[in-house]
This record gives sequence, C-alpha cells and structure tokens, in this order.
Amino acid sequence: MGEVLGGEVQFSVGTIADAWRTAMTETAPAGSLAPDQADELATLLQSADSVELKLTVPDNDQRSAVRALEMDPLEAELRQVFFFDTPDLALNRQGVIVRARRTTRMDDSVVKLRPVVPSEVSAELRALKGFGVEVDVMPGGFVCSASLQAKMRAGKVKEALDGERGLTSLFDKRQRAFFADCAPDGMSVDDLTVLGPILVMKLKFSPSGYDGRLVAELWLYPDGSRILELSTKAATTEAFTVAASTKQFLQQRGIDLTGEQQTKTKTALEFFSSELR
Repeated sequence: MGEVLGGEVQFSVGTIADAWRTAMTETAPAGSLAPDQADELATLLQSADSVELKLTVPDNDQRSAVRALEMDPLEAELRQVFFFDTPDLALNRQGVIVRARRTTRMDDSVVKLRPVVPSEVSAELRALKGFGVEVDVMPGGFVCSASLQAKMRAGKVKEALDGERGLTSLFDKRQRAFFADCAPDGMSVDDLTVLGPILVMKLKFSPSGYDGRLVAELWLYPDGSRILELSTKAATTEAFTVAASTKQFLQQRGIDLTGEQQTKTKTALEFFSSELR
C-alpha cells in the first residue's frame, strides 16, 4: 500500500502498476495492457504533470452514446483546428506536432513532442508558463507528451491563414525555441504547410451518476468521416481511481470499451497529407 508522507498518500511504482492493471485491463485483447506496459505507465506517472484518459466511440455507437451520456450538442463549443507539417509529414515522423485552434473567444497554438520521458525533461522547460507533461491513456496503450501552449486574441489564426501575417506570428519566442530543438535541422515554422481545417465540437459535461466531468470531442473530417472521443483528466496520484470509476460508469451506460481506437491527430494528418500528394 501507499505510505503517508506529510499528510498525503504516496504510492510506489509497483502499487500504481497493480492498480492500472486492474483499472485499465479490458477483456478484449485490443483493450488490454500487458504487465510490462503497466510498469512503464506507472513509472511515467511518477514524473508527469497530469494524465488524460481517452476512449474513441465506434462510429455505429456514437448516436446511442450521445443519448446514454445525456449530451446536449447545443452546449458544445465550435472550434477550427489546423495542423502544420510538410506534405510528407516529416515533423510527425520525428514526433513533433504543431497546431493552432480558432474559437469564438480565444485562439491558441501548441508545439508538442511525443513520446517523451518525463524525468528527462529539463527543469527550465517545465518552469515555462503553458508547458506541461501529460500521459494520454487509451484502452490498450498510452503515450507521454510534452507541449508548450500559447493563447492569443481571437482572429489572429485566421489572419495568418488568410496571408495577412506569417505563420511564425502564431508562435511565441518560447515555442519557436522549443520547435527548433525538436524539429529537423534547418526547418522553421514558415516552411510548413497548412493541414486543415478540421471542424470540432467540444462539450464539457457532467452526466448524472458520474462523479466528475467528461469531455466529448466530435471531429468532423472533410470526407464526411468523424471521430467521437470521450476523455477525462486526473491528477497522476488519482489516475487509477478515476480510470476504474470511469470504466465502470461507461460500462453501466452501455458504452463499448473494446472498439478499435483512433487518434484524432493521426487521422487528420494522414487525411490532408494524402490529399496534398
């Protein structure tokens, strides 16, 4: 069990690994974590800032999931998401993701690197405002990423996409430095191609019977395909508890936890890259 230090329960790597095996293992092979995966995940959680539990809902089950979880689409926020990469996805191959988003209230941009080992991320980076190390967990797998976000006034992303300003203007000095450290040598943001947009509906909600908040994101791709992702965030020390309770709640509501998992970013990048080629 955990040890009580300073009034808080501190869990050992082994304890967290055992809990994750129980919380995240599904009956279907596609949703299971092998013992070595659980150990690796537990180690990552020791140094990460947060964890996000994610599940993509199979296309045929999306309408029933909306009803079962009492989602109100009229409460969703509309977003436009743009990615930036080379036509052959050279950045993505190196684990670098560059993204900008438009909303009616505020725009933002992100430079992300994955996978990373949290304990190897410098203290200088971790001290930057908007920087975070997060573990994304889906049935059957996980990835740890480091990202640096900057917020900006609404309309700035549109101005860049309309050619009124350079793409570099969407990323502050800290993000450009982070990009330079992660991207292939000699590449700058202005060398990248716009991949997008993707129309996204994002809903934060608290269904009855669930002790917490869920987030639903519906990504609508230009070819008519779509991905519905459910997620919830947790502190790393509470991750296994949240995972277990969320799994139980979704199963009680009839949500399929064993379907093939899709990643929103990978699907978007591959779609637009194929279109360009």
